[in-house]
Amino acid sequence: MAAISKKPARSRTPKKSREELNAEGRERKRQKKHRGNPSGARQQDDARKTGRGAENAVADPRIGSKKPVPLFAEGKTSVKPAVKKPAEPVKARLSPEEELAKLENDERLDALLLRLENNETLTAEENTYVDTMLERIDALMEKLGISLDEDDDEEKTDDIMQLLKGR
Repeated sequence: MAAISKKPARSRTPKKSREELNAEGRERKRQKKHRGNPSGARQQDDARKTGRGAENAVADPRIGSKKPVPLFAEGKTSVKPAVKKPAEPVKARLSPEEELAKLENDERLDALLLRLENNETLTAEENTYVDTMLERIDALMEKLGISLDEDDDEEKTDDIMQLLKGR
């Protein structure tokens, strides 16, 4: 008996060449590329439906109602209370000792007092700053029971400056 060999069945369509396959691929790609609506189709659809003469009358569908809204309800003329702003966080109060130490280490005050010692003129804002800080220091020193010899105003200023510079 002779062995029967099975040959693969050939398809009835002849094999396509590489050029034909490439051409078909390009055609599929071209068809895929042109899917969907052309640019501006959304606006053109509305214009086609309404006609050419009514283009100006067509309102933009994205804009809401044009009906005026009354600012006050009829019969009521009272104004609503303003929205309260959130309260600022309350600063922690310093003890008199801590506040005095903070004022003693104030660099701006030290610089301004040094300028005063050198007979330089200060602006009105700087003068008020120095005056308020020195008054606060005096009040804190009285509160804490610290006293300076108050013979002369110059000596008082010198004593305060020495106190601020490190006792």
